[in-house]
Amino acid sequence: MAELGSKGVTAGKIASNVQKKLTRAQEKVLQKLGKADETKDEQFEQCVQNFNKQLSEGTRLQKDLRTYLASVKAMHEASKKLTECLQEVYEPDWPGRDDTNKIAEEILTSKQNNDLLWTDFHQKLVDQALLTMDTYLGQFPDIKSRIAKRGRKLVDYDSARHHFEALQTAKKKDETKIAKAEEELVKAQKVFEEMNVDLQEELPSLWNSRVGFYVNTFQSIAGLEENFHKEMSKLNQNLHDVLLGLDKQYSGNAFPVKAQPRKKTKLFARLRKKMSSDSTPAKANKSPSPPPDGSPITSPETKTVNHELEPSTLEAPGASIPKSPSQPAEAAHAGAEAAGSEAAAGDEASKTEADSGSSSLPAVVVETFPATVNGTVEGGASSERADMPPGFLFKVQAMHDYTATDSDELQLKAGDVVLVIPFENPEEQDEGWLMGVKESDWIQRKELDQCRGVFPENFTERVQ
Repeated sequence: MAELGSKGVTAGKIASNVQKKLTRAQEKVLQKLGKADETKDEQFEQCVQNFNKQLSEGTRLQKDLRTYLASVKAMHEASKKLTECLQEVYEPDWPGRDDTNKIAEEILTSKQNNDLLWTDFHQKLVDQALLTMDTYLGQFPDIKSRIAKRGRKLVDYDSARHHFEALQTAKKKDETKIAKAEEELVKAQKVFEEMNVDLQEELPSLWNSRVGFYVNTFQSIAGLEENFHKEMSKLNQNLHDVLLGLDKQYSGNAFPVKAQPRKKTKLFARLRKKMSSDSTPAKANKSPSPPPDGSPITSPETKTVNHELEPSTLEAPGASIPKSPSQPAEAAHAGAEAAGSEAAAGDEASKTEADSGSSSLPAVVVETFPATVNGTVEGGASSERADMPPGFLFKVQAMHDYTATDSDELQLKAGDVVLVIPFENPEEQDEGWLMGVKESDWIQRKELDQCRGVFPENFTERVQ
């Protein structure tokens, strides 16, 4: 019987809960349709908004803190592997065995202390930050459920109030129903007000507590980081001192910066040899060959061209008629004189006069002028770099000292600025090498042929 009674009580509670849900749903529908008024508390609604915002911020902080702890653990593992790698690098058979063993012992001690520091740092972060964060957020679910329950009780109160008011305004009044409805209204109001008062006190207090919690949390993280890095710096400084002593003792074994090997050395010597060989046939070509008819050779005269007819062309037409076979050659020579240094134009003029036989027109002289753009002589932009060597490309600064190994190389000191210029013959450029002149030499001497030289590109860094 007790079991049946228990089941009966349970069934009755279920039925009561179902009835309450139906009543609340009906009341909400009436409120949304505007057929029933709704009790509102703007101050409480503002507290609920602050609560939701505080919960969102706390959840995000908890997530980021867990990510930070995971990163600390990953950094610990990475630091451990790096230390193990450093320990393996110093092999026993290397020069300076005693120092190597000393460093190995220092690394081993550092490794143990390093692990302790990382482990202690991680554990303190968990205790002083993460667990505190979990405790702080642990109070939100209960308050959130109470806010939701308060909302349901408010709907029950509104429903009971509307039911009581409907019975009072009915044409046929039933005092028994009115009394029962009034009793239910008082009961619903009491339950709602008890929950409402508690939340009205707790929500503002919880909202204000966030400031102190954030301050304590971030102060703890900052303090733990400061102590951790302070202790780590001591270990790193000890290891740095040992390595520095080894470096001073075996500084001769330092790894030097090397330039790429050159395939085309003695560049300027080969250029001078080539220029001298090219100039020999050029000089031989300067001697004029006698005309085929044996006429005397006359030196060309320089004339000023004004695009005007020469006086000789104003004479009688008969004066220009050739009287002997030698006149075409003389006419060709005169055309060459009128054209100045344009030999091709003179030859064309002589051919024209020889074919026509009796042409009396003056020779047409073609003058060349420098091209201009918008009234400015083209190529004038080079005047902007008049203080730079011809063909200047960019500036580089030497990062390491370089000792020249050939007569066509530049001697560099760290800090020297070099003005880079192109190679006269691009085929002479080796990979990884540039042509240039030191800026100090160019400013003092302005002699490109004597100051320029090649240098390794990997010893420099571009600055302009």
